[in-house]
Amino acid sequence: QVQLVESGGGSVQAGGSLRLSCTVSGHTFDNLVMGWFRQAPGRDRLFVAAINQRGGSTHYADSVKGRFTISRDNARNTVFLQMSSLKPEDTAVYYCAADRTSYWDPELHDLRGSYDYWGQGTQVTVSS
Repeated sequence: QVQLVESGGGSVQAGGSLRLSCTVSGHTFDNLVMGWFRQAPGRDRLFVAAINQRGGSTHYADSVKGRFTISRDNARNTVFLQMSSLKPEDTAVYYCAADRTSYWDPELHDLRGSYDYWGQGTQVTVSS
């Protein structure tokens, strides 16, 4: 059974930083494309960032480019989301997602439907 467990959420003031982690078990991690999505209250779950299997290619939503960095450590089965210069509009539940595909396509990997497995989410709250 594949499990994704997020951690690192919390409350921070605008301009601050947080680092989210997501550890995967039950699947060969370096075969997975990994992504982060977020969902604010009353809104759809939206793409944030994705990274390919080896970590050499990344893709970001325009709203987070230059502020967020996705990375992965295949030896630790973990993907990270470093968030800096946080804004109140970044407040949301952040979800880690995994796609067991063999290819990398940024235009597909920003779509919720491309992912096979999801974590339970971690809350990020940014106050002004």
